[in-house]
Amino acid sequence: MGEWTFEHPWAFALIALYLVCDAFCAAKAQRLIFPDTALLARLARGSNWLQGTVKFLAVALLATALASPIKQNAVVVNNDKGYEISLILDASGSMKQLNKFNIVKEIVLDFIDKRKHDKLALTLFADFAYVAMPLTYDKQSLKQLLSKVDVGIAGMQRTALYEALFMSSKLFKDSHAKEKIAILLTDGVDNTSDVPLDVAIKSAVKHGIKVYVIGVGGRGDYNPAVLQKIAKGTGGKFYEAGSVERLKQIYGEIDTLEKSEIKTNKYVKKHYYYQYPLGLALGLLVLFAVMRRRGYAL
Repeated sequence: MGEWTFEHPWAFALIALYLVCDAFCAAKAQRLIFPDTALLARLARGSNWLQGTVKFLAVALLATALASPIKQNAVVVNNDKGYEISLILDASGSMKQLNKFNIVKEIVLDFIDKRKHDKLALTLFADFAYVAMPLTYDKQSLKQLLSKVDVGIAGMQRTALYEALFMSSKLFKDSHAKEKIAILLTDGVDNTSDVPLDVAIKSAVKHGIKVYVIGVGGRGDYNPAVLQKIAKGTGGKFYEAGSVERLKQIYGEIDTLEKSEIKTNKYVKKHYYYQYPLGLALGLLVLFAVMRRRGYAL
């Protein structure tokens, strides 16, 4: 929806100026005396009223055209420095304990809602790793997919952590984003990957990915030294989450640390409509000239 306005509203003052001049600046004309002047007076009054109306409408339309009626729309362009973020989630059997996986999903869904200007991807891993959704701006589809996945979708017994990191890094191979991060969450130790840890870390570094690593559960569930190595090797950070509240705090901290810088530019798009009142005014002026030519008096 646009907003109607006038670029030069002062032009309407010309209508008032015309009315003043019409009332007080009328030219004196010579008069001839004819018999039956009452009939001539009635004809003259009718003619004067019609011509005066046509002339006033023409002036009003010319003033309207000069005022330049426009319909303007504000166009907002986001010059945002959005991030590209890969969410890497452990979906192995151990994540079913204490309802960990569902708790993580709820927190991650909230995190997705906060990243309005970013591209996000989702990688799941257990017995094997796979990309559930590549980098996308379609947050709604990502949330719908995440809400439907559950433990066991990639197996139950093993933890292909290094493979997940390596595979997730490949999502950024054609990326031109300046800010690329991965958030890797696990409650286990890699015990099935064909990809060595160093290779997975080098792949992330090669693609310029900063990895935030979150270990959930107790220290005996995951290997802090390995997760710390991943975080340190990529310029990220390692977190330990022993409670739901701590996990919420961690995602909140990552959101704050890696906040997109959004710059909004506003442009006004204008559509001009002066030609319509101008055309009508010219038509009325032609009509007025024809009436004058036929001998009607002012």
